[in-house]
Amino acid sequence: IPSIQIDCSSLSVFSSLSGFIKMSSDDEGEGPVTKLEPQEDSSLTEKQKSKKHKKKKHKKEKKSKKSKKEKKKEKAEDETSKTSCGLKRPRADSAASSVTPDQEEEAKKKKPKKSKKSKKKEAPDTHAKEEEDAPSARPIVESSALFDETKAAPENTHDTRTSSNTTTLLLFYQYVEPPWSETEYKHNLQHVEQLGQQASVMGRMRVAREGLNCTLTGSRHEILDFCRSLRRWLPVFLETEFKLTHDLPAATTQFQQLKIIPVQELVHYGLNGPKAPPIAQYSGTHLEPQEYHSKLAQPETVVIDVRNHYEANIGRFVPPADSGAQWLDPKMRKSTEFPVWLDSEETKQKLQNKQVLMYCTGGIRCERASALLKYKMANDPTVQDLNIQGVYQLQGGIDKYFKQYPEGGYWQGKNYTFDRRYAHAPAAIESQKQQSPEGADDEKERAAQERFAVPTTAPTLPMGQCEACGKAWDKYRGKRRCPTCGVPSLTCRDCYQADVEGRQKLDRNVRCDLCVEQNIRSKKELRSREEAALRAYEAKMKQVGLLHPTQRQQQNGDGDGGEGIAAADNPNQVTRLFLKNMCKRNMTDEILLEHLPGITHLVWRLNGKTKDFFGQGWVEMATPELAAQAVAQSGSLRILGRPLYVEYQPPDGKDMWPPPKSAVNSNQNN
Repeated sequence: IPSIQIDCSSLSVFSSLSGFIKMSSDDEGEGPVTKLEPQEDSSLTEKQKSKKHKKKKHKKEKKSKKSKKEKKKEKAEDETSKTSCGLKRPRADSAASSVTPDQEEEAKKKKPKKSKKSKKKEAPDTHAKEEEDAPSARPIVESSALFDETKAAPENTHDTRTSSNTTTLLLFYQYVEPPWSETEYKHNLQHVEQLGQQASVMGRMRVAREGLNCTLTGSRHEILDFCRSLRRWLPVFLETEFKLTHDLPAATTQFQQLKIIPVQELVHYGLNGPKAPPIAQYSGTHLEPQEYHSKLAQPETVVIDVRNHYEANIGRFVPPADSGAQWLDPKMRKSTEFPVWLDSEETKQKLQNKQVLMYCTGGIRCERASALLKYKMANDPTVQDLNIQGVYQLQGGIDKYFKQYPEGGYWQGKNYTFDRRYAHAPAAIESQKQQSPEGADDEKERAAQERFAVPTTAPTLPMGQCEACGKAWDKYRGKRRCPTCGVPSLTCRDCYQADVEGRQKLDRNVRCDLCVEQNIRSKKELRSREEAALRAYEAKMKQVGLLHPTQRQQQNGDGDGGEGIAAADNPNQVTRLFLKNMCKRNMTDEILLEHLPGITHLVWRLNGKTKDFFGQGWVEMATPELAAQAVAQSGSLRILGRPLYVEYQPPDGKDMWPPPKSAVNSNQNN
């Protein structure tokens, strides 16, 4: 529509004319402006005249009401039509009609700005909406994998562009105290999967009665939608720190499916149930990256790397040399070894009179580790005498530290991750594209770099070494694992390729540096060492009264086996259990009965033709309470080095249970 310019005088004339036209057309819209009233018939009686007069008056009142409605409607239509053409109706007072264009512009500037509420409708997935929805919620931490030197606060930056070539990574965990009941757990297991499917996120969700531990990918909108759905579902997630990393290459980092993994513990320390000191009561002091960074440079400090040794082997914190702070590696292959290491005399000597800093990848492993240490400081006389000067942990882990210190800070090497990045350096180092695509480690990585401009690591000296040739190396390749202990094998590109092509095989002598250092040459030798150390630790803890049976066990007079494990819910009073993941070669009746007391009947699952053992079986427990105790130990109870999985399986009524000759005191067990 072409623009129309009209001065105030012509606008007033136009308005007056419009009003005149409307006034003259109020009656039915036709006929002359002036109407002649018909004369009354003189032959009518007074009664008839009065009746006729009332009728006419009523008719006029009705028409007047209708006229007012029509005027109002016409006025609104006229206002709309003029506004749509760029014209504004002048105000009736003279002051308004004499407003100049400059005064109108000034008035526009003085108009109040739109409230946050109106903005929320325009941008439903902005950070402001999250704040408005839940004022008491912990802020969502967002950053980009692409380092921008011009941004002073990288943790507050993110790329909101929509691209099919990039993805957003979400890391978070949340402990729940007290733990969910078995009924709540089953419901929540299904519900959290539904929330993930509704938001279209992919990745892994570890779900236990004690909470959630998730690593997910999706678009920024999908990830934020999932985070908010959790906060709307349960208030406990208002405390959760959701950490988002944007602009990761979808080709190499995006998960392809959503996996829900039911577990006994979010991190397997062997500290579930009453063995786990309450986090709310005992966890260490959480320090933001800036505070933690300052603590790293303080004297009389020990820094405990709570990760596994193969993770620390390629990257770690290195405190300033002149600070006197000492970095400690527990040299663990798995987290269940931490309690034993923490209780050793060598460790206690290193902690004496020191402040203790802990860190891990995302913060979750520090929760249990710091709580265990502070619990021992409060209850174990041998630890109370150490005079430890505080226990601190890095809030958000290495992941959040990298967001605050993209150049690395006191970090050296790479951060091992359990998502599809596998390992990465801080953002500023990753963004130094000094290494050409031809120097990429494998064909898939080169293709991703060429197509999506994937940031590559600048040529810095790796902290690890190839287990085969000793070359400096920091990337775990393929699926090869240490033949002795089973941790990922650190093998360089040349040795890995030679093994694949058959030119030089990586035999059983190529072991991880920890097995070489400890002179361990077989899985059996490692297993016997681990089990002996764990038995000695638990015996010591029982002796000093730090491992107690549950209240239900005390009431039932049952303190053998499964001490410290809270019984699972058993509302149907089931006593028949299904066991799986047992050692096919070495499992015997005696070994199972030693680890799982209370069994009255036992049936092994065998191959019908070969009679080979499947590593599975059925047992009848003496009481529903003992059955509930066995189910509670599922996944945490290890027999012959393997976690035993236990679940309820009530008889279906088709077969006789328990079958004849299946009693454990019978010599003719099936």
